[in-house]
Amino acid sequence: MIARYAIAVSLGVALLGAPTASVRGQTPAPLPRADGEKGLSEAQLLGKRLFEDTNLSEPRGLSCQSCHVPSHAFQGNNGSPIPGIAAGSTPDRIGRRKSPTLMYKTYSPAFGFYKDVDDGKETLEAKGGQFWDGRASDMAEQATGPMLDPVEMNNPSIEAVVAKVKAGAYADLVVQVYGDDAFADPKAAMGKLTAALFAYEGSERFAPFSSKFDDTLRGKAKLTPIEARGFALFTNPKAGNCIACHAGKTDSKDPTDWIFTDFTYDAVGAPRNARIPANADASTFDLGLCKQPGLAAKLPKEIKLESLCGAFKVPTLRNVAVAGAYYHNAAFTSLRDAVAFYATRDTDPGRWFPRLKTGEADKFNDLPGGYKANVNTAEVPYDRRPGQRPRLSDQDVDALVAFLETLTDKGME
Repeated sequence: MIARYAIAVSLGVALLGAPTASVRGQTPAPLPRADGEKGLSEAQLLGKRLFEDTNLSEPRGLSCQSCHVPSHAFQGNNGSPIPGIAAGSTPDRIGRRKSPTLMYKTYSPAFGFYKDVDDGKETLEAKGGQFWDGRASDMAEQATGPMLDPVEMNNPSIEAVVAKVKAGAYADLVVQVYGDDAFADPKAAMGKLTAALFAYEGSERFAPFSSKFDDTLRGKAKLTPIEARGFALFTNPKAGNCIACHAGKTDSKDPTDWIFTDFTYDAVGAPRNARIPANADASTFDLGLCKQPGLAAKLPKEIKLESLCGAFKVPTLRNVAVAGAYYHNAAFTSLRDAVAFYATRDTDPGRWFPRLKTGEADKFNDLPGGYKANVNTAEVPYDRRPGQRPRLSDQDVDALVAFLETLTDKGME
Protein backbone atom coordinates (compact mmCIF):
# COMPACT_ATOMS: atom_id res chain seq x y z
CA MET A 1 0.00 0.00 0.00
CA ILE A 2 2.71 2.49 0.97
CA ALA A 3 4.63 1.80 -2.22
CA ARG A 4 1.52 2.60 -4.26
CA TYR A 5 1.18 5.92 -2.46
CA ALA A 6 4.78 6.73 -3.34
CA ILE A 7 4.21 5.86 -7.00
CA ALA A 8 1.11 8.08 -7.09
CA VAL A 9 3.02 10.95 -5.54
CA SER A 10 5.87 10.56 -8.01
CA LEU A 11 3.44 10.58 -10.91
CA GLY A 12 1.72 13.68 -9.56
CA VAL A 13 5.03 15.50 -9.19
CA ALA A 14 6.03 14.55 -12.73
CA LEU A 15 2.79 15.91 -14.16
CA LEU A 16 2.71 19.09 -12.11
CA GLY A 17 6.37 19.88 -12.19
CA ALA A 18 7.34 19.05 -15.76
CA PRO A 19 9.36 21.78 -17.49
CA THR A 20 7.63 23.34 -20.50
CA ALA A 21 10.54 24.82 -22.44
CA SER A 22 11.40 21.54 -24.16
CA VAL A 23 7.78 21.20 -25.30
CA ARG A 24 8.20 24.38 -27.32
CA GLY A 25 11.39 23.05 -28.83
CA GLN A 26 13.65 25.34 -26.86
CA THR A 27 16.84 24.30 -25.13
CA PRO A 28 16.88 25.77 -21.62
CA ALA A 29 20.10 27.32 -20.40
CA PRO A 30 21.93 25.35 -17.70
CA LEU A 31 20.82 26.42 -14.23
CA PRO A 32 23.40 27.39 -11.62
CA ARG A 33 23.47 24.78 -8.88
CA ALA A 34 25.23 24.34 -5.58
CA ASP A 35 27.00 21.03 -4.88
CA GLY A 36 24.00 19.63 -3.02
CA GLU A 37 21.60 20.46 -5.84
CA LYS A 38 23.06 18.49 -8.74
CA GLY A 39 20.62 15.60 -8.45
CA LEU A 40 17.52 17.79 -8.50
CA SER A 41 15.22 18.23 -11.48
CA GLU A 42 14.41 21.78 -12.58
CA ALA A 43 11.04 21.63 -10.78
CA GLN A 44 12.72 20.35 -7.62
CA LEU A 45 15.36 23.07 -7.85
CA LEU A 46 12.61 25.67 -8.07
CA GLY A 47 10.95 24.08 -5.06
CA LYS A 48 14.21 24.35 -3.14
CA ARG A 49 14.52 28.04 -4.01
CA LEU A 50 10.99 28.62 -2.74
CA PHE A 51 11.62 26.56 0.38
CA GLU A 52 14.66 28.66 1.31
CA ASP A 53 13.29 32.08 0.33
CA THR A 54 13.10 34.41 3.35
CA ASN A 55 11.30 37.04 1.25
CA LEU A 56 8.06 35.06 1.22
CA SER A 57 6.86 36.16 4.65
CA GLU A 58 5.37 39.42 5.91
CA PRO A 59 7.46 41.04 7.20
CA ARG A 60 10.27 39.39 5.28
CA GLY A 61 12.73 37.15 7.09
CA LEU A 62 10.92 33.82 7.51
CA SER A 63 11.19 30.90 5.09
CA CYS A 64 9.84 27.36 5.12
CA GLN A 65 13.35 26.31 6.09
CA SER A 66 13.27 28.53 9.18
CA CYS A 67 10.93 26.04 10.87
CA HIS A 68 12.04 22.96 8.91
CA VAL A 69 15.84 22.86 9.10
CA PRO A 70 17.44 20.30 6.73
CA SER A 71 20.19 19.22 9.14
CA HIS A 72 17.60 18.72 11.87
CA ALA A 73 15.37 16.33 9.91
CA PHE A 74 13.42 19.29 8.47
CA GLN A 75 12.01 20.43 11.79
CA GLY A 76 12.71 23.35 14.11
CA ASN A 77 11.18 26.32 15.92
CA ASN A 78 12.60 29.45 14.22
CA GLY A 79 14.29 30.59 17.42
CA SER A 80 11.18 30.40 19.58
CA PRO A 81 11.78 30.10 23.35
CA ILE A 82 9.57 26.99 23.33
CA PRO A 83 11.18 23.77 22.05
CA GLY A 84 9.27 22.44 19.07
CA ILE A 85 6.81 25.33 18.89
CA ALA A 86 7.78 27.79 16.17
CA ALA A 87 7.75 31.56 16.18
CA GLY A 88 6.19 33.21 13.16
CA SER A 89 7.26 36.13 11.01
CA THR A 90 7.36 38.32 14.11
CA PRO A 91 8.69 37.06 17.49
CA ASP A 92 5.39 37.71 19.27
CA ARG A 93 3.56 35.23 17.04
CA ILE A 94 4.06 31.74 18.39
CA GLY A 95 2.17 28.66 17.26
CA ARG A 96 0.46 26.05 19.38
CA ARG A 97 1.52 22.82 17.65
CA LYS A 98 4.92 21.23 17.18
CA SER A 99 6.55 21.82 13.81
CA PRO A 100 6.59 18.30 12.38
CA THR A 101 9.39 16.79 10.35
CA LEU A 102 8.77 17.02 6.60
CA MET A 103 10.69 13.82 5.99
CA TYR A 104 8.81 10.86 4.54
CA LYS A 105 5.63 12.97 4.36
CA THR A 106 4.94 12.22 0.71
CA TYR A 107 4.20 8.60 1.63
CA SER A 108 0.96 9.65 3.31
CA PRO A 109 -2.28 9.02 1.40
CA ALA A 110 -4.83 11.79 0.96
CA PHE A 111 -7.09 12.28 3.95
CA GLY A 112 -10.13 10.06 4.07
CA PHE A 113 -11.96 7.34 5.95
CA TYR A 114 -10.51 3.96 5.07
CA LYS A 115 -11.74 0.46 5.76
CA ASP A 116 -9.77 -1.50 8.34
CA VAL A 117 -10.19 -4.97 9.78
CA ASP A 118 -9.58 -5.29 13.51
CA ASP A 119 -10.13 -8.66 15.22
CA GLY A 120 -12.15 -9.78 12.22
CA LYS A 121 -14.45 -6.76 12.33
CA GLU A 122 -14.48 -4.21 9.52
CA THR A 123 -14.38 -0.58 10.63
CA LEU A 124 -13.78 2.85 9.13
CA GLU A 125 -10.94 5.00 10.41
CA ALA A 126 -9.54 8.41 9.58
CA LYS A 127 -6.23 8.24 7.79
CA GLY A 128 -3.82 10.38 5.79
CA GLY A 129 -3.61 14.01 4.85
CA GLN A 130 -1.07 16.57 6.06
CA PHE A 131 -0.76 18.63 9.26
CA TRP A 132 -1.59 17.22 12.68
CA ASP A 133 -5.30 17.38 11.79
CA GLY A 134 -5.06 16.18 8.16
CA ARG A 135 -6.63 19.32 6.72
CA ALA A 136 -4.40 19.34 3.60
CA SER A 137 -4.70 16.46 1.16
CA ASP A 138 -1.05 16.49 0.06
CA MET A 139 2.21 18.45 0.38
CA ALA A 140 1.24 20.83 -2.42
CA GLU A 141 -1.91 21.87 -0.59
CA GLN A 142 -0.04 21.90 2.72
CA ALA A 143 2.46 24.47 1.46
CA THR A 144 -0.16 27.18 0.97
CA GLY A 145 -1.36 27.08 4.57
CA PRO A 146 1.74 28.43 6.38
CA MET A 147 2.23 31.15 3.77
CA LEU A 148 -1.18 32.65 4.53
CA ASP A 149 -1.39 31.83 8.25
CA PRO A 150 -1.11 35.04 10.33
CA VAL A 151 0.80 33.14 13.02
CA GLU A 152 3.33 31.83 10.50
CA MET A 153 4.36 33.60 7.26
CA ASN A 154 1.50 36.09 7.49
CA ASN A 155 0.94 36.94 3.81
CA PRO A 156 -2.39 38.67 3.17
CA SER A 157 -3.20 36.74 0.00
CA ILE A 158 -2.06 34.32 -2.68
CA GLU A 159 -1.56 37.31 -4.96
CA ALA A 160 0.93 38.81 -2.50
CA VAL A 161 3.00 35.62 -2.42
CA VAL A 162 3.06 35.32 -6.21
CA ALA A 163 4.03 38.98 -6.59
CA LYS A 164 7.03 38.44 -4.31
CA VAL A 165 8.20 35.47 -6.35
CA LYS A 166 7.65 37.34 -9.63
CA ALA A 167 9.83 40.21 -8.37
CA GLY A 168 12.42 37.89 -6.86
CA ALA A 169 15.80 36.54 -7.88
CA TYR A 170 14.56 33.25 -9.39
CA ALA A 171 11.54 34.47 -11.38
CA ASP A 172 13.35 33.37 -14.56
CA LEU A 173 13.52 29.85 -13.18
CA VAL A 174 9.74 29.85 -12.70
CA VAL A 175 9.31 30.82 -16.35
CA GLN A 176 11.85 28.23 -17.47
CA VAL A 177 10.00 25.49 -15.59
CA TYR A 178 6.41 26.52 -16.28
CA GLY A 179 6.50 28.73 -19.38
CA ASP A 180 6.20 32.40 -20.33
CA ASP A 181 2.68 32.66 -18.90
CA ALA A 182 3.65 31.20 -15.52
CA PHE A 183 2.60 34.36 -13.68
CA ALA A 184 -0.40 35.26 -15.86
CA ASP A 185 -2.99 34.09 -13.34
CA PRO A 186 -1.98 34.42 -9.66
CA LYS A 187 -4.07 31.50 -8.42
CA ALA A 188 -2.80 29.22 -11.19
CA ALA A 189 0.73 30.47 -10.51
CA MET A 190 0.37 29.61 -6.82
CA GLY A 191 -0.65 26.10 -7.80
CA LYS A 192 2.51 25.80 -9.89
CA LEU A 193 4.71 27.13 -7.09
CA THR A 194 3.30 24.72 -4.53
CA ALA A 195 3.66 21.90 -7.06
CA ALA A 196 7.35 22.77 -7.26
CA LEU A 197 7.59 22.69 -3.46
CA PHE A 198 5.85 19.31 -3.58
CA ALA A 199 8.40 18.14 -6.15
CA TYR A 200 11.29 19.20 -3.93
CA GLU A 201 9.74 17.56 -0.87
CA GLY A 202 9.35 14.40 -2.93
CA SER A 203 13.09 14.27 -3.64
CA GLU A 204 15.44 11.76 -2.08
CA ARG A 205 16.74 14.18 0.54
CA PHE A 206 13.35 14.05 2.25
CA ALA A 207 13.31 10.25 2.22
CA PRO A 208 16.90 8.98 2.07
CA PHE A 209 16.32 5.73 4.00
CA SER A 210 19.91 6.03 5.25
CA SER A 211 19.57 5.12 8.93
CA LYS A 212 21.29 2.29 10.75
CA PHE A 213 17.95 0.48 10.78
CA ASP A 214 17.79 0.71 6.98
CA ASP A 215 21.33 -0.61 6.71
CA THR A 216 20.29 -3.47 8.99
CA LEU A 217 17.39 -4.31 6.70
CA ARG A 218 19.82 -4.34 3.78
CA GLY A 219 22.21 -6.64 5.64
CA LYS A 220 24.92 -3.96 5.87
CA ALA A 221 24.73 -3.41 9.64
CA LYS A 222 23.63 -5.21 12.76
CA LEU A 223 21.71 -3.95 15.77
CA THR A 224 23.47 -4.08 19.11
CA PRO A 225 21.91 -6.32 21.78
CA ILE A 226 20.08 -3.41 23.45
CA GLU A 227 18.87 -2.07 20.10
CA ALA A 228 17.66 -5.53 19.10
CA ARG A 229 15.86 -5.87 22.41
CA GLY A 230 14.21 -2.50 21.82
CA PHE A 231 13.06 -3.61 18.38
CA ALA A 232 11.59 -6.78 19.87
CA LEU A 233 9.68 -4.70 22.43
CA PHE A 234 8.58 -2.30 19.70
CA THR A 235 6.97 -5.09 17.68
CA ASN A 236 5.68 -7.19 20.59
CA PRO A 237 1.88 -6.75 20.84
CA LYS A 238 2.01 -7.56 24.56
CA ALA A 239 4.86 -5.21 25.45
CA GLY A 240 5.52 -1.92 23.65
CA ASN A 241 3.07 -2.60 20.83
CA CYS A 242 4.42 0.54 19.15
CA ILE A 243 4.05 -1.08 15.76
CA ALA A 244 0.25 -1.01 16.14
CA CYS A 245 0.34 2.65 15.06
CA HIS A 246 3.96 3.24 14.06
CA ALA A 247 3.65 0.57 11.43
CA GLY A 248 6.12 -1.53 9.49
CA LYS A 249 6.00 -4.90 7.75
CA THR A 250 7.85 -7.34 9.97
CA ASP A 251 8.38 -9.77 7.09
CA SER A 252 9.91 -7.14 4.78
CA LYS A 253 13.52 -6.05 4.29
CA ASP A 254 12.45 -3.16 2.07
CA PRO A 255 12.96 0.17 3.89
CA THR A 256 9.92 1.67 2.13
CA ASP A 257 7.77 -0.82 4.05
CA TRP A 258 8.98 0.80 7.27
CA ILE A 259 7.67 4.37 7.38
CA PHE A 260 6.86 3.89 11.09
CA THR A 261 3.34 5.29 10.89
CA ASP A 262 0.03 3.93 9.68
CA PHE A 263 -1.11 7.53 8.99
CA THR A 264 -4.10 7.16 11.32
CA TYR A 265 -5.24 9.41 14.17
CA ASP A 266 -5.08 8.67 17.87
CA ALA A 267 -5.88 10.45 21.13
CA VAL A 268 -3.01 9.75 23.52
CA GLY A 269 -3.87 12.33 26.18
CA ALA A 270 -0.56 14.21 26.25
CA PRO A 271 -0.16 16.67 29.15
CA ARG A 272 -0.98 20.32 28.52
CA ASN A 273 2.04 22.41 27.57
CA ALA A 274 1.83 25.47 29.82
CA ARG A 275 4.57 27.25 27.84
CA ILE A 276 2.35 27.69 24.78
CA PRO A 277 0.91 31.24 24.96
CA ALA A 278 -2.55 30.16 23.75
CA ASN A 279 -2.78 27.77 26.70
CA ALA A 280 -2.76 30.66 29.18
CA ASP A 281 -6.51 30.68 28.63
CA ALA A 282 -7.66 27.68 30.66
CA SER A 283 -10.84 27.41 28.59
CA THR A 284 -8.92 27.02 25.31
CA PHE A 285 -8.18 23.52 24.00
CA ASP A 286 -6.68 22.19 20.78
CA LEU A 287 -9.10 19.43 19.82
CA GLY A 288 -7.26 18.22 16.73
CA LEU A 289 -9.03 16.13 14.12
CA CYS A 290 -12.63 17.02 15.00
CA LYS A 291 -11.86 20.67 14.19
CA GLN A 292 -10.54 19.93 10.70
CA PRO A 293 -12.32 22.44 8.42
CA GLY A 294 -15.17 20.84 6.49
CA LEU A 295 -14.84 17.47 8.22
CA ALA A 296 -18.48 17.25 9.31
CA ALA A 297 -19.66 17.29 5.69
CA LYS A 298 -17.57 14.26 4.70
CA LEU A 299 -17.98 12.25 7.91
CA PRO A 300 -19.33 8.71 7.42
CA LYS A 301 -22.62 8.15 9.23
CA GLU A 302 -20.99 5.46 11.38
CA ILE A 303 -18.65 8.00 13.00
CA LYS A 304 -19.65 10.81 15.34
CA LEU A 305 -17.66 14.01 15.01
CA GLU A 306 -17.25 14.32 18.78
CA SER A 307 -15.50 10.95 18.92
CA LEU A 308 -12.58 12.43 16.93
CA CYS A 309 -11.86 15.26 19.37
CA GLY A 310 -8.39 14.96 20.89
CA ALA A 311 -7.08 12.79 18.05
CA PHE A 312 -3.97 13.83 16.11
CA LYS A 313 -2.13 12.21 13.23
CA VAL A 314 0.33 9.49 14.15
CA PRO A 315 3.78 10.84 13.16
CA THR A 316 6.60 8.86 11.61
CA LEU A 317 9.26 7.80 14.10
CA ARG A 318 12.01 8.17 11.56
CA ASN A 319 14.51 10.73 12.93
CA VAL A 320 12.53 10.90 16.17
CA ALA A 321 15.73 11.00 18.22
CA VAL A 322 16.55 14.47 16.82
CA ALA A 323 13.04 15.86 17.13
CA GLY A 324 13.79 17.88 20.26
CA ALA A 325 10.11 17.90 21.27
CA TYR A 326 7.38 15.29 21.25
CA TYR A 327 3.62 14.97 20.68
CA HIS A 328 1.45 17.48 18.83
CA ASN A 329 1.87 20.07 21.59
CA ALA A 330 5.60 19.48 22.24
CA ALA A 331 4.71 18.42 25.78
CA PHE A 332 8.07 16.66 26.26
CA THR A 333 11.59 17.60 25.25
CA SER A 334 13.15 14.22 26.10
CA LEU A 335 12.70 11.14 23.94
CA ARG A 336 13.04 8.96 27.01
CA ASP A 337 10.21 10.84 28.74
CA ALA A 338 8.06 10.51 25.63
CA VAL A 339 8.53 6.73 25.66
CA ALA A 340 8.15 6.44 29.44
CA PHE A 341 4.89 8.38 29.21
CA TYR A 342 3.42 5.64 27.05
CA ALA A 343 4.48 3.04 29.59
CA THR A 344 3.37 4.74 32.82
CA ARG A 345 0.68 7.22 31.78
CA ASP A 346 -2.00 4.98 33.31
CA THR A 347 -0.07 3.22 36.06
CA ASP A 348 1.44 6.41 37.53
CA PRO A 349 -0.49 9.43 36.18
CA GLY A 350 0.82 11.66 38.97
CA ARG A 351 4.23 11.47 37.32
CA TRP A 352 2.97 13.29 34.23
CA PHE A 353 -0.08 15.35 35.14
CA PRO A 354 -0.63 18.15 37.69
CA ARG A 355 -2.51 17.47 40.90
CA LEU A 356 -6.03 18.63 41.62
CA LYS A 357 -6.90 20.08 45.02
CA THR A 358 -8.11 16.60 45.97
CA GLY A 359 -4.59 15.29 45.40
CA GLU A 360 -5.71 13.24 42.42
CA ALA A 361 -3.82 13.57 39.15
CA ASP A 362 -5.59 15.79 36.60
CA LYS A 363 -5.27 13.11 33.96
CA PHE A 364 -5.54 14.11 30.27
CA ASN A 365 -5.59 17.77 31.33
CA ASP A 366 -5.19 19.08 27.76
CA LEU A 367 -8.75 18.03 26.94
CA PRO A 368 -12.04 19.31 28.36
CA GLY A 369 -13.78 16.77 30.56
CA GLY A 370 -16.31 15.61 27.99
CA TYR A 371 -13.61 14.49 25.56
CA LYS A 372 -11.29 12.69 27.96
CA ALA A 373 -13.21 9.50 27.23
CA ASN A 374 -11.82 9.62 23.65
CA VAL A 375 -8.28 8.93 24.86
CA ASN A 376 -6.96 5.52 23.91
CA THR A 377 -6.99 3.44 27.09
CA ALA A 378 -7.70 0.04 25.56
CA GLU A 379 -4.62 -0.83 23.51
CA VAL A 380 -1.36 -2.15 24.90
CA PRO A 381 0.54 -0.55 26.64
CA TYR A 382 -2.27 1.75 27.85
CA ASP A 383 -4.42 -1.06 29.23
CA ARG A 384 -3.20 -0.59 32.80
CA ARG A 385 -4.55 0.96 36.00
CA PRO A 386 -2.86 2.90 38.81
CA GLY A 387 -0.78 0.59 40.92
CA GLN A 388 -0.49 -2.11 38.27
CA ARG A 389 2.85 -3.06 36.80
CA PRO A 390 3.45 -1.17 33.54
CA ARG A 391 3.88 -3.13 30.34
CA LEU A 392 7.41 -1.71 30.09
CA SER A 393 10.09 -1.52 32.77
CA ASP A 394 12.70 1.24 33.01
CA GLN A 395 15.15 -1.09 31.28
CA ASP A 396 12.60 -1.70 28.53
CA VAL A 397 12.22 2.05 28.04
CA ASP A 398 16.00 2.38 27.69
CA ALA A 399 16.03 -0.40 25.11
CA LEU A 400 13.23 1.21 23.11
CA VAL A 401 15.06 4.53 23.09
CA ALA A 402 18.22 2.77 21.89
CA PHE A 403 16.25 1.24 19.03
CA LEU A 404 14.58 4.53 18.11
CA GLU A 405 18.02 6.12 17.84
CA THR A 406 18.79 3.71 14.99
CA LEU A 407 16.10 5.45 12.91
CA THR A 408 18.16 8.63 12.47
CA ASP A 409 19.23 9.25 8.88
CA LYS A 410 22.84 10.06 8.10
CA GLY A 411 23.66 13.76 8.25
CA MET A 412 21.02 14.61 10.85
CA GLU A 413 21.97 16.20 14.15
